Amino acid sequence: MLDQFLDFYPNFGIDAFFLLVILVALEAVLSADNAIALASISKGLEDAKMQTQALNVGLVVAFVLRMALILTATWVIKFWQFELLGALYLLWLVFQHFTSDEGEEGEHRGPRFTTVWQAIPTLALTDLAFSLDSVTTAIAVSDQTWLVLTGATIGIVTLRFMAGLFIRWLDEYVYLEDAGYMTVGLVGARLLVKVFRDDFAPPQWLMISVIAGLFIWGFSKRKPASVADAGEAKEKELETSD
Repeated sequence: MLDQFLDFYPNFGIDAFFLLVILVALEAVLSADNAIALASISKGLEDAKMQTQALNVGLVVAFVLRMALILTATWVIKFWQFELLGALYLLWLVFQHFTSDEGEEGEHRGPRFTTVWQAIPTLALTDLAFSLDSVTTAIAVSDQTWLVLTGATIGIVTLRFMAGLFIRWLDEYVYLEDAGYMTVGLVGARLLVKVFRDDFAPPQWLMISVIAGLFIWGFSKRKPASVADAGEAKEKELETSD
C-alpha cells in the first residue's frame, strides 16, 4: 500500500531522513491488519508467556526474511509466482480462521499450537506474505537499499508492539479478530488481482477506507467483563511468577 505515497519521493526530492519518517509512519498505519493476524496466530498458544516468546522469536525470523526479500527484491519482482503464493497463503489463513470452531460469543478461534516452535513458522511466513507488496514497491521506487532496510527494521519493531497491543484487545472485543481476518482477506485478494491484472486492483484510498470501517466494527462490542478480567488476571499471574 505504499506505492502511491512513495511515488512522491522522486517527484518532490524529499531527502532520505524525511522519506524514512514517511516509510515508518505508513508502516505503522498500514500494518494493523498484519499485527492483528500475528496476534491472532500467537493466541493459538494457551499460555501468555508462550505467546510472547512466539511473537519475539517469530518476528526475529520474520526480520531475517524481510532483509533477504529486500536484498533480492529486484530479482523477486520478476516472478509473479511469489505474489501468487503470498496471496494464496493469506487467503488460506482467512479460510482457516472462518472455518474454525466458534467461541462462547460466536467468535471464531484460529489455529491452535501446543509449542512455541509450531507457531513460529506461521508467524514468519505471514509477515513475509504481507511484506511482498510493500517491499518490492519500495525497492522499485527508491534505489537506496539501506533506507528501505532501515525502514523495515523500524517497521518490525513497531509491528511487535502493535501485535502485543492486539493480543490484549482480542481478549476485550468480540468482533476484532474477525475484522482483522477480513482485512487480511482484502490484502490477499488485492495481491491476487494484481498478479493477473494490476490495473484492476482496487485503489489505495478505497482499501484504507474499507479497512478502517472494518476496524471500527471490530471495536464495536466488548466481551463480558468476567472474560476480560480473567484474561487480565492470567497476565498478572504470569508477570508475578516471573
